[in-house]
Amino acid sequence: MSTPTFLLVHGAWHGSWCWERLGSVLDERGITWAALDLPSSNSEDPRIDLDADVRALRHFSVERGPVVLVAHSYGGAVVAEATPKLSELRGIVYLAALVPRLGQSAGEVTREYGRRSPLDDAIIREDGQLRLDPVPASLALYGDCDNETREWAINKVTSQTLASFRTPRTSENIAVASTYVICQRDQAIMPEVQEQIAQRCDDIVEFDSDHSPFLSHANELADLLESMRFRA
Repeated sequence: MSTPTFLLVHGAWHGSWCWERLGSVLDERGITWAALDLPSSNSEDPRIDLDADVRALRHFSVERGPVVLVAHSYGGAVVAEATPKLSELRGIVYLAALVPRLGQSAGEVTREYGRRSPLDDAIIREDGQLRLDPVPASLALYGDCDNETREWAINKVTSQTLASFRTPRTSENIAVASTYVICQRDQAIMPEVQEQIAQRCDDIVEFDSDHSPFLSHANELADLLESMRFRA
C-alpha cells in the first residue's frame, strides 16, 4: 500500500513559501509533500481568475501519484472547483478554508453569513487587485506567531486579483473524503463562519490556532495531518 503525497494549496496573497516551516516538519517525519504557486497571487494581470488557479493545480498534480489536498483559506475554492478534474485524489483537508457552494464565488462565502473579520477591514481594492494594509493584516493572519515570523510573512505577501474571488464554482462535489479544520482563534475567517462552512464536509476538527497554523503551530498541524494519512 502506498502513502499519498500531501499537496498543499495556499490561500490568497500567499505562495508556496508559506508552507516551508510545515514542510520541514513533514520532511523530518518522512512524509511526502509538495506545494505550488497559484497564478492569481502576485499577478499584475487583473484578468487572472480562479479558473487559472484550477488549471495550475491540475497541471501540478499530474504524475504525482495519489494525493491528499490540503487547502488553506482561498485555496479551498480552488480545490472545490478542481477536484473533478484531478486523478488519484484520496482526500481533502480544508484548513480554515472557503468552500463555495455550487454557483457561489469565494468572495460570496463569508458574505452569506454577514460576518466581517479584521482581515476584511485590512483589504484595499486597487485597479482590479486586492492588497493588504500590512499592520492590521499581519495581526489578523498571524496572530499566534512571534513578531519576527509575523514581519517575515507579511513582507512576503503579494497582491491578489479581484477576479479570483468573483469566479463562481461550477463543479459538483465528488465522492472523496473531506475534513474541515476550524481554526478557533482565526481573525481572517471568523470561527463561527468556519463552523457553518464546515457542515459541507464529511468530518470536522477543531484546532487551537490562528489563521496560519502552518507558521504558528507547524508541529501540531503536522500531527493532525499525519493522523489523517490515507492509504492508496
